[in-house]
Amino acid sequence: MRRSERIVRLTRHLVDHPGTALSLTEMAEHYGVAKSSLSEDLAIIRSVFEQDGNGFLRTQLGANGGILFEVDVSTTREQEIMAEILAQLSDPQRILTGGYMFITDVLSQPQILRNVGKMFAKLFAKEEPDVILTVETKGIPLAVITSEYLNIPYVVARRDHNWSEGPSVSTNYVSSFDRRIQSMSLSRRSIVQGARVLILDDFMKAGGTIKGMIALMEEFSATVVGTGVFMATAEPSEKFISSYRSLVTLAHMDEMSGSVVVEPGNYFTERM
Repeated sequence: MRRSERIVRLTRHLVDHPGTALSLTEMAEHYGVAKSSLSEDLAIIRSVFEQDGNGFLRTQLGANGGILFEVDVSTTREQEIMAEILAQLSDPQRILTGGYMFITDVLSQPQILRNVGKMFAKLFAKEEPDVILTVETKGIPLAVITSEYLNIPYVVARRDHNWSEGPSVSTNYVSSFDRRIQSMSLSRRSIVQGARVLILDDFMKAGGTIKGMIALMEEFSATVVGTGVFMATAEPSEKFISSYRSLVTLAHMDEMSGSVVVEPGNYFTERM
């Protein structure tokens, strides 16, 4: 195998397995090359990743040694991603009857979804979560893509208990939209006791749904290590939860005049 071909294959393997510790010994055997040559290849890949702001290669010490790829997003790229998202969300035609906003199509675009997942993975990686929790249904794609970049599983709290998931834990919460009492449930087998949990959702108004997820995690003796939302509203200013990170803030929306004001969220102003 030519070196150029080997570097391409190595790069693809690393990108396809973010957050996974890879053995240098096993990779050297797989590619039929000395570990010293493999290390030189990885040094080239590391340099390119860091120059482009796409990620880092972490060397793991020990008898066998290893390498781990962590996703990163450069500040310049973050600004480009945010500019594209804000441009799409500023369209007045997104206003729905009742003062709601249509955002599903934005997170349905693969490129935007991947970028948002990378940004959340970058933000919460140092919290070392064991699992990602979201609630059905619109937050699921965001949880899936972020779990891939963090190399951890995700679980989905259901509005209604599904008998096929076995015994479950349920909790009630107050909906931020209509102030009605609703419920969510999660299979007892979904999360181990004492897990470190990252909560993600697509939209937050007052934070009632997320507060419900936090309450649900108490039943598992789990620790919520972070909360991320794609979009949060500026009003009400006092939320049910005290700490969260949002990519976008819906600052103002008027159905009568058709005006929409969206701004970067506290992801950019309150780095963890």
